[in-house]
Amino acid sequence: MEEQASGFDDHALAPMVSLELNVAMFKSQWQFCDRITEYLSDILGQGHSDPARYSNFLSVAANELIELAFRSTGEPGRISFSLYRSATFNRLRIAFAREDRGTGMKSTEHQSRSGAGSDLTSDGTIMLKDLATIFRAAIRIEQDGAHGMQIIADFPSAEDFQ
Repeated sequence: MEEQASGFDDHALAPMVSLELNVAMFKSQWQFCDRITEYLSDILGQGHSDPARYSNFLSVAANELIELAFRSTGEPGRISFSLYRSATFNRLRIAFAREDRGTGMKSTEHQSRSGAGSDLTSDGTIMLKDLATIFRAAIRIEQDGAHGMQIIADFPSAEDFQ
């Protein structure tokens, strides 16, 4: 993807929707991943010449990222799912408190990560790289403050997926 917003500054993008849930409630049922994916994907499809096709295709990636968040968070608190739009890409941002299970991450670090919490192993990194390649997306995981993580995915607005 040629153009992407740097870091996690969403101010340059138009907000579309934001959904915030209690982590315990979110993790109480695996099916919430599918329901949230369907809701967000339908919104992402709005404004495209073939909204069903666009939202259907992106739902695969969104579902993987939401399931990754499901497996990666265990802290009490909130998890938020936000969609943003610019002229060239759509952004999905998932923010949550991460589990501190010996990740070795210092609270002062502020950089992209290929791993967060306990689930982002080398298999998780490979999955993120594969998703990024298939969807021509920029997908990154960043630390958000001392104990938070964000999964940020920038998907091209173009509808020419193969």
